[in-house]
Amino acid sequence: MQLVRQNDKNRLRVAVSGVALIAATAVVATACSSGGGSEPVKPAPGQQAAALAKQRAAAHAAKVAAVKRWGLAKMPLTAPEAPLKKTKPTTRKGFEVSGQKGLPQIFTTIPTKDKVVFLTIDDGAEKDPQFLKMMSDLKIPYTAFLSDYLVKEDYGYFKKMQNRGVALNNHTLNHRYMPGLTYDQQKREICGMQDVIEKHYGKRPELFRPPYGNYNRDTLKAAKACGIKAVPLWNAEVFVDRMDYREWDRDIHPGDIILTHFRGKGDWKGSMPDMIRKFMKTVTDKGYAVARLEDYL
Repeated sequence: MQLVRQNDKNRLRVAVSGVALIAATAVVATACSSGGGSEPVKPAPGQQAAALAKQRAAAHAAKVAAVKRWGLAKMPLTAPEAPLKKTKPTTRKGFEVSGQKGLPQIFTTIPTKDKVVFLTIDDGAEKDPQFLKMMSDLKIPYTAFLSDYLVKEDYGYFKKMQNRGVALNNHTLNHRYMPGLTYDQQKREICGMQDVIEKHYGKRPELFRPPYGNYNRDTLKAAKACGIKAVPLWNAEVFVDRMDYREWDRDIHPGDIILTHFRGKGDWKGSMPDMIRKFMKTVTDKGYAVARLEDYL
């Protein structure tokens, strides 16, 4: 057996330490070059632009395919970016009640110069899965106003809708004619629906639409007491085979709120996807895009 002298031991320690240092340096260098450091290597600006262009091209191709698949006559127009500064709607002339001050505003149009309209859908009677898929594929925004006596048949259907980014708002528990009820009865209808939406969908809405568009001062007082901030009505209504208009010129205008209903072949001569095809052809032919109502409020 060979003896190792002290000096030889020292030299051995130095040699081993040197190997360890070289190995550690190599590990650090490898980590830095592979993005393992605190600041990952970012792609060059040209690479970022190319990746973004590729994403946009893929999104456009998917939308073209969806337009063809769902039988739309034209490619829907793209809505502009949501305005950073919101304009609070005021109560439409002729829609006031006595003592209007301090009560939720009633409006049929959002004040905007953008060529956009807002699609709103009432009650919840028809629960067509094809409608959900169509709106998701085409990325058409809309807002729902729900009544519990219809929604309770399938709360899950509207949860799927909410998961796709649709706001679920208040249309009372039982869809009754509100001016025919006492204040307390109206409050039960509105606050009760607030409770239902919060229980099943996690949030109390701030928008309320009275059934049939009928209301009185008690309706608005009750709505305010239940946490409602605004009462959007409508300026036009779409069916499978036609559009009905509130204005004398029988046309749509920037910021108009459009009404339709959750209905199918049992009530219409067609399905909800048929109604959407009619709606999109009308607004696209007139040069309008569909925007999200909540983005403007």
